[in-house]
Amino acid sequence: MRIMVPVYIMITILRYTPVLDWLSGVFKPAMAYLGLPGEAVMVLILGQAINIYAAVGAISGLELTIREITILGGMLTISHSLPMETMVIRQSGVPVKALLALRIGLSLISGLILNLLL
Repeated sequence: MRIMVPVYIMITILRYTPVLDWLSGVFKPAMAYLGLPGEAVMVLILGQAINIYAAVGAISGLELTIREITILGGMLTISHSLPMETMVIRQSGVPVKALLALRIGLSLISGLILNLLL
């Protein structure tokens, strides 16, 4: 709740300002390949940078369809909490840049596939 509620409030406030519309317009062409509206980029960024709970708070603040939430969920299953997990991975001796590229790349591929299948 410490993460979801503040994120939900932040996204709800942003919906009533031109910031979310501007952000949506910037990312709309790229997100269209994934079958997502432009504002869904906030969900991806928060889920990848913070954690799944931040993404859930952002999803709650937006008006997304079940299809769009499913695509986002599939993508974030593969690439969530990247900074924290990167530090853990670094301790194990795995090449961090390669693993980050793999996780983000597979996340995008899964989004493309889910967009085609759903």
